[in-house]
Amino acid sequence: MKQLILGGMRSGKSALAEKIASRSGLPVTYIATATSRDEEMTARIKAHQEQRPCDWQLIEEPLYLARTLQAHASKNQCLLIDCLTLWVTNLLLHENAELFAQQKNELLEILPALQGEIIFVSNETNMGIVPMDALSRRFCDEMGRIHQEIAQIVEQVTLVVAGLPHIIKGERI
Repeated sequence: MKQLILGGMRSGKSALAEKIASRSGLPVTYIATATSRDEEMTARIKAHQEQRPCDWQLIEEPLYLARTLQAHASKNQCLLIDCLTLWVTNLLLHENAELFAQQKNELLEILPALQGEIIFVSNETNMGIVPMDALSRRFCDEMGRIHQEIAQIVEQVTLVVAGLPHIIKGERI
């Protein structure tokens, strides 16, 4: 099954994704998209690393997500991608202005055919005010679009609020 887990910062979305991955009974590969650009982000990454089971494989991939998923998805594997928000950020800030569209299209093209358990984690960014600067508005627009496109492909969509999962699409967890 493929699923998308959305939520705000510290909503419990990553914890839910990790619980689902653990319960899958499959070997888990954690695909981290974060890059460490400051001390606070380094601390966040370290905290996530410490809470994950030590038998999970880790792949750090900030840009080429589709290629990584194609290389590792199989019917006997669980892939947990945390998170789409940072992946989109990395692409939008990349010096190659065309990379975002290329990578997004590649992901959406290959996603339906991927086998195994695939769990995407992403921040729901569009439930607040419209940002004042152009880059922030573009980021929110792109996140909204990619969430809609992925939600059409996956079998399960869950919104996590205050640690509580709310099923938007699919069956109860």
